[in-house]
Amino acid sequence: MASKASRAAFGEALLELGARDPRIVTLDADLSKSTMTARFAKAYPQRGFNLGIAESNMIGVGAGLALTGKIPFVCSFACFVVGRFETIRISVAYTNANVKIVGTHSGIAIGEDGYSQMGLEDIACLRALPNVPIVQPADELETRQAVAYAVEHQGPLYLRLTRQNLEPVCPPDYRFQLGRWLTLRAGRDVTLVASGGTVFNALEAARRLEADGISAEVLNAASIKPLDEDALVRSATKTKHVVTVEDHSIHGGLGGAVAETLAEVLPTPVKRLGVVGFGESGDAKGLYAKHGLDPAGIATSVKKFLNR
Repeated sequence: MASKASRAAFGEALLELGARDPRIVTLDADLSKSTMTARFAKAYPQRGFNLGIAESNMIGVGAGLALTGKIPFVCSFACFVVGRFETIRISVAYTNANVKIVGTHSGIAIGEDGYSQMGLEDIACLRALPNVPIVQPADELETRQAVAYAVEHQGPLYLRLTRQNLEPVCPPDYRFQLGRWLTLRAGRDVTLVASGGTVFNALEAARRLEADGISAEVLNAASIKPLDEDALVRSATKTKHVVTVEDHSIHGGLGGAVAETLAEVLPTPVKRLGVVGFGESGDAKGLYAKHGLDPAGIATSVKKFLNR
């Protein structure tokens, strides 16, 4: 498979699934070309709704459609849709409505659009709600699997997608399971836990570290909530050092979830790599390098963490 943005893979998967399941509907807040639901709405005009720039209303309408038996995918940029947290909290989570919330354009890798368009706090917000699983696929294959899973999952779910293209990392026979992580590379000295746009970079960092005699295990944490506690503890028991890598605020995201779990189950040194402070405008590669989320930055942080 060639590299593809997870938002693009999402749009294609939805079109295929929609042909088989008439319950699937899409809701957008004037961004269907960006969230990649435009083709679905064109193919099924009775099932694609543009609610205008009124995200709270869109979420409420989505909850209503879910409670009448539809499977609504409520889509916008991650910062805009999760920014309507109070509506998600009451209309979707509290009612346990079968709404699939889709946040595209996550993280600093959206680049030039700058902080106002970057979803950097979305995981932290939704982790606080008891019944909203959080899924962040790492490539096209995993995205297609995750979308198919979302349709079958009863209850709310948050799908976090990228603007930038993602290199393939999952094997061809991979099957997504909520609460299960995939070990992409075995190692002995340190565990790298990455999600979404940073998974490929973590793999590249592991290759660089190998040249320096450091053996890094790489886990693809597509399921951020729930975490795969078994895989995490198994790996941490072996390597005794864990580094999390995410395109999200350093607070309240994957790193926070991993640190909380290990603190209770298996106290282990954890180094969290993520976005400190606010994002800014710049090209995606440059921003990843500045925030230490590129392969070189990850490798340098790991060596420092291990005192090597």
